[in-house]
Amino acid sequence: MQTRAAVLWEQNKPWHVEDIELDDPKAGEVKIELAASGLCHSDEHIVTGDMVLSPEIAELTGVKQFPIIGGHEGAGVVVEVGPGATTLKEGDHVVLSFIPACGRCPSCARGQQHLCDLGAFLLAGRQITDMTARHHTADGVDLGIMSCAGTFAQHTVVAESSCVKIDDGVPLDKAALVGCGVTTGWGSAVNAADVRAGETVVVIGLGGIGMGAVQGAALAGARHVLAVDPVEWKRDRAAEFGATHTAASVEEAVATAGELTWGAMADKAILCTGVATGDLIQPMMSMVAKGGRGVVTSVAPIHQEDVKLNLFDLSMQRKELVGCIFGNANPRRDIPACCASTRRAGSSSTR
Repeated sequence: MQTRAAVLWEQNKPWHVEDIELDDPKAGEVKIELAASGLCHSDEHIVTGDMVLSPEIAELTGVKQFPIIGGHEGAGVVVEVGPGATTLKEGDHVVLSFIPACGRCPSCARGQQHLCDLGAFLLAGRQITDMTARHHTADGVDLGIMSCAGTFAQHTVVAESSCVKIDDGVPLDKAALVGCGVTTGWGSAVNAADVRAGETVVVIGLGGIGMGAVQGAALAGARHVLAVDPVEWKRDRAAEFGATHTAASVEEAVATAGELTWGAMADKAILCTGVATGDLIQPMMSMVAKGGRGVVTSVAPIHQEDVKLNLFDLSMQRKELVGCIFGNANPRRDIPACCASTRRAGSSSTR
């Protein structure tokens, strides 16, 4: 069939909306008519080259990363089911999880679906069922799809392992955001940081993921949620998501955290800036109390290696520095749970 999609032909070039040809789904795949797609900073990481295909995957798959259809958080309706796809049927409402969940690999079996082995192919841009393309330009050039999804399109074909069925009553435009941003932010607080009732939490960066982290910390029962961002209107809106205090800079946040805790500092700190860089780690960890935890959710350039960190402070204060992907969530459990909350909240922008 013919449909339309936003295609990135080269790194650091604009997206180009164009007609494309879409194949029928093959074994274990489904075709989705998309109702909505979120726009996440990870899409920008593809543009800037922060997330580039590794030489190992390129050699394994024999494919190039570009041209590629962007988008990795979306929701829609199943319009066609390929042979052997058993978990979905035509008419099902689904959220596309940007990390597939096979349910069988060691990580999925441990309840860590965010680490599913199929995640190794997120940047390969091809169908994880057979490493070929279902998306093509009008003149026959194979197109990649971001994170096995390609939601910057009217229709897409994906493996059923990338789809999570949701209740038909959930608004699809809201559900689209649960495929990455909301779940990543919420899980950064609830899962990765393990925020507990009564704790003080600092969230650095108030984009979609940072706001989700603020909300997750508030829902987990944090006493103080300190939201940090230089943009004033973001700080103003943070209170609607559960922030109790705000700061325009990390330096200001250090002073505020000290005042709120009588010098003990924050139990948890979560880094949600648009791009993670090594010089942000020590300032974040300086706000973490002894025995506390710092969480890095932001995506760094793929070759970023240099990190500023006081190792004496890390060990002598028994602090923890942990990574986080997709909010360390289990998409087949957490996406429907977040969607259920969305349905209960109706159309409120603060849910």
